[in-house]
Amino acid sequence: MERTAGTLCDEDITQLLAAVKPGHALPRGFYADPAVFERELDRIVLAHWFCAGHVSSVPEPGDFFLVEIAAESVIVVRDRDGNIRALLNVCRHRGSRVCTEAAGHLKGSVFVCPYHAWSYGLDGSLRGARHMSPGFDRAAHGLKSLNVRVIEGLIFLCFAENPPGLEDAQELLASTAGVYGWADAKVAHRETYSIKANWKLAVENYFECYHCQPSHEEYAKFHLYARPVELNRDADERMRARARDLEIELTNVDHWGVHALPGQEGADSYSSALAEGAVTGTEDGRPAAPLMGKFRDYIGGTTFFDVGPTSTFLAYPDYGVIYRFIPKTVDTSEMEIIWLVKGTARAGIDYDLERLTWLWKLTSIADKRIIEVNQQGVNSRYYEPGPYTPMEAPTQNFIAWYLRAIGPESPASMRGARVVSSG
Repeated sequence: MERTAGTLCDEDITQLLAAVKPGHALPRGFYADPAVFERELDRIVLAHWFCAGHVSSVPEPGDFFLVEIAAESVIVVRDRDGNIRALLNVCRHRGSRVCTEAAGHLKGSVFVCPYHAWSYGLDGSLRGARHMSPGFDRAAHGLKSLNVRVIEGLIFLCFAENPPGLEDAQELLASTAGVYGWADAKVAHRETYSIKANWKLAVENYFECYHCQPSHEEYAKFHLYARPVELNRDADERMRARARDLEIELTNVDHWGVHALPGQEGADSYSSALAEGAVTGTEDGRPAAPLMGKFRDYIGGTTFFDVGPTSTFLAYPDYGVIYRFIPKTVDTSEMEIIWLVKGTARAGIDYDLERLTWLWKLTSIADKRIIEVNQQGVNSRYYEPGPYTPMEAPTQNFIAWYLRAIGPESPASMRGARVVSSG
């Protein structure tokens, strides 16, 4: 199944690209033109892997939840054999949404379309279609499926028939999410923030901390990442030394954006020290929950890692955060934040939920505000893109990759997102 790639031709894209000044932010058209947004969906959003959530959200066969991205809806479900499947939430009869609940459990092990009652099994196969003509091929009308990979407890989906490889990302996740014990974690809380802004403004904001000191006082109090990197080298090395004492090796990897390995999904990681005396991301810097993974003690630091263009992660020794950036329309998007804790941790006993979520709720609310104000300014006919600072280098990397992806000469792997198959 192919998506419409929008109305822009290569000549239009060439003209837009020609207006980009090296080292500067993108011109208005990249954030406001619906045709650009359609090409982004085809070349980037649906053609690359994105994190749908954590396996603890579907612990038993029949458990499911919906994932929405742009106009697409996907049912993530655990089948009878315990496998995670991703089924396109579009009936093969007349196109109705099959599942309308955000999450739940199927006691009868079938999804039933609310329109004409076609029913589908947990594997997407068509189980029932009333009053069809003789010769109807039921096997050819199962729900379409997406590529699914579960790595260290994280569920990754991709619409592309031939998606980028995940071997490099799997190796990186073993040294990040694996070390922090995410495969054995559980979801403590999740929250979605609707943003009146283009999805790229949300991603660009997340990948730079130039804004952190003026916009996130609570974060900047303990996180040295809010300062220029050259000021943090000694503190970062002390953090790595404490990790080595625990037989944990923290390494920075930059295989994301334009630095992605050939044929592989982009992935990177970066560990950063906290201010002296702080051990995790809480209001006072003190512990929030039981230690996870290989950590027997705190190291005074945190690890950021990313897979693909819209999924980012943050790990402390006692809890983790999944950030999902979700394009909706050309000028609307969402951020879903998912908090992880040790699988055996008990709410109200081993951790206090308000204390656990305080920092990243506060930070996300502030991000929503500044991203929306950013969109309002970019919408001005008098907006003129300004130059990036050195602290915005990761954002520049993303934009350089993005421009390559939507341009006429983009690699074949970035073209033509397709749903994988029928169930």
